[in-house]
Amino acid sequence: MRVISGRLKGRRLVAPAGMNTRPTADRIKESVFNILGPTIQAQKVLDLFAGTGALGIEALSRGALTAVFIDQAKPALATIRRNLRDLQLEARTRVIQWDIRKNLNCLRTEPQPFDLIFMDPPYETDAVLPTLTALTISGMLADTARIVVEHSRRETILPVPAGLVLVSQRQFGKTLVSFLNAVL
Repeated sequence: MRVISGRLKGRRLVAPAGMNTRPTADRIKESVFNILGPTIQAQKVLDLFAGTGALGIEALSRGALTAVFIDQAKPALATIRRNLRDLQLEARTRVIQWDIRKNLNCLRTEPQPFDLIFMDPPYETDAVLPTLTALTISGMLADTARIVVEHSRRETILPVPAGLVLVSQRQFGKTLVSFLNAVL
């Protein structure tokens, strides 16, 4: 696992031992960021179910201003913190331990809404729709926010919650990546 492009291109990332964290494959990550293009510059990023932090770190490498990483698992949080420390990104980031499936109240103290949100929940746990709903309720989506959801192709995200629109989907084997925009 590595940073694909930007200022940190080629830098290696660590992942927690075991099978509890499923890092985004480099091929999928590269495709997602090619689709997003240069619009990542100066964005405030939220990485939900962050795992290793690879998506938020990639965004920072490509010019995002800040990133908040949220996960519940202690091994994942330790890995995210290590990756941020090794890449000297701690000053531009925040790591939060939280059960995202319950709500996103942990974001209440954030000073500004997020422009770009990554979601990579464990596959087939029915976490996608509740998390999208929590995002819309949180008030932390910028008016032009974009959301990228990596999920199992067997897990539907329809109907999307009010305030969001499904723009496109791309399939990578058993993985489906859905792109949504806020329409607040």
